[in-house]
Amino acid sequence: MNKGKLGMGNKRKIFYRFISLFFGLVILYSFGFGTIAQDEPPAEDAAAEVVVEEGITATEVQFNLDQTWILIAGFMVFFMQAGFAMLEGGMIRETGVVNSLAENFMDACITGLVFFLVGYGIAYGTIEAGLDGGGWTPGAMPLMLGGADGTGAGDGALFVSFFFQFAFAGAAATIATGGMAERTNFVGKLIYSAILGAIIYPVVVFWTWGGGWIAAQGFVDFAGSTIVHMTGGIVALVGAYVLGPRAGRVFGRPPAASNLGLAALGTFILWFGWYGFNVGSALGASDVNVLGLVAVNTTLAATAGALGAMFHTYFVTKHWNVSFVLNGSLAGLVAITAGCASVTPINAVIIGALAGVVLVISIGVVEGLKIDDAVGAFSVHGACGAFGTLMIGIVGSEALGAPSLFDGGGLGLFGTQLIGVVVVAVWAGVTSYIMFTLLNRIDVLHVHPEADRIGIDAYEHHASVWPNVLPLNEPDQE
Repeated sequence: MNKGKLGMGNKRKIFYRFISLFFGLVILYSFGFGTIAQDEPPAEDAAAEVVVEEGITATEVQFNLDQTWILIAGFMVFFMQAGFAMLEGGMIRETGVVNSLAENFMDACITGLVFFLVGYGIAYGTIEAGLDGGGWTPGAMPLMLGGADGTGAGDGALFVSFFFQFAFAGAAATIATGGMAERTNFVGKLIYSAILGAIIYPVVVFWTWGGGWIAAQGFVDFAGSTIVHMTGGIVALVGAYVLGPRAGRVFGRPPAASNLGLAALGTFILWFGWYGFNVGSALGASDVNVLGLVAVNTTLAATAGALGAMFHTYFVTKHWNVSFVLNGSLAGLVAITAGCASVTPINAVIIGALAGVVLVISIGVVEGLKIDDAVGAFSVHGACGAFGTLMIGIVGSEALGAPSLFDGGGLGLFGTQLIGVVVVAVWAGVTSYIMFTLLNRIDVLHVHPEADRIGIDAYEHHASVWPNVLPLNEPDQE
């Protein structure tokens, strides 16, 4: 019996040695192959061009890669809708979370349709021939993408562009939703989202990214601090003003957030999506310098914004306020969005940190004016969007195409940035005031007074986000 076990032990030893020898040979072979692979290639191999599939040029391959990156970035920007919904739902009171989720979801639905029907055609309509300095209105507006159906030679690039720009338009509409949370009539919400996505936002895009008159002045807004964020922030502020405050609102003592965990997750999603927002705005994947710089600047501004808001709030209140930390990171992201390709990383930190302070100051000013901005939408997106756009004229890099005051460019660029910010603010402010005033007069802007009593979720949706914890209140029978 012992001899049998001894024999089995010898056989195992031989087997293990064989396995060890086998793996040793494999490792030696791998090192040898790796050394050969890193030797200088023969001259004829070094000079040889990359072989591309027959019928496809290297230029076409790069074009396809660029379009693929824009699509992926667009997916990330669209995912920001989830972040906005979670952030807003976590920041407001429990009785309005279902309504908030519904409104954020409908922002994507309504904007997608109206931007397809008319918005994209306005935003990227052709400039009238013979106009110096760009145009005020597009010369031709190809509605419904000009009837493209996927069979034309340029249809693919058009579809990719539309999708990417639709995701941005949806973000602008969602910003306004946050400022007006908990008291907006759902019908009025659908109407104003449609108008914002069809007219107000596309006109701003045409003047800037579309090649209109603001762009012709040399205005710099790489990914939309003013074009997207400030536009949405101004609409949010005007909407909150026309709506009036939420029932029972005591200024100086804003309602506590219902779920900071949900808000924190939403902020992380927004931060992630912002890489698509900013890096995707390179509109290609060929310039690694731009891609890397934008990604780093976006990261640094977000971190500095959170710290700036956190420490500024602590010095005033002696509390580490998580809400301000979350909104501070968003403030930094908003502020760097315009200049993420035009400033150095050090200046991205400065812009982000100062944006965190701007956020806290702006929230105090809006509160002092007794305007009930439910989630600080104007302060995050409006005030910090304008601030970040103007900062390009102060700390922009001449080597990166932004000759600023501190980099030998004088005040020329700052003046251009100021004109763009003021014009967009006036356009968004005036048009949204007219829109909200008309909606208010036909009684579809503010919810029914009974909704103020029992909560907008119960009145408009007959639902609660936590039915086992927060039972529905029933409206009085009329």
